[in-house]
Amino acid sequence: MIPLYAQDHDYSGLNILIVDDVPLNLIMVQKMLNRFNFTTRTAANGQLALDAVAAQKPDLILLDLMMPGIDGFEVIRRLRENPDTADIRIVILSALNSNEDVVKGFNMGANDFIMKPIIMEKLLTCVVTQLQVASANSK
Repeated sequence: MIPLYAQDHDYSGLNILIVDDVPLNLIMVQKMLNRFNFTTRTAANGQLALDAVAAQKPDLILLDLMMPGIDGFEVIRRLRENPDTADIRIVILSALNSNEDVVKGFNMGANDFIMKPIIMEKLLTCVVTQLQVASANSK
């Protein structure tokens, strides 16, 4: 079921970076968001995510935690340390779901946490809410 508020809204000007080392996860999330005309980019690991943010600052990052090399926690830490990227909204999408992981994610600076497997309606609701908060904060 598609939330009513998402059905008639144009999201084409909003840029979302999806970060996950599992190609199927990237494709699934990207296809869902593209249905609503979000502009999406993908990165397959933490370093590529940081490079993508440096090339073009996204409005929102959907970030996996468990990745080879630079993990999602380290990506959050680096983004929050940099004044140019500290305000980017970050939603964690992860199979890590212990209380410690969730609390650590929020303490590091994540704005929300969605556990895998991803329920698309929940993800869309979260994305729209985070973008509304970002828009309100920028006014």
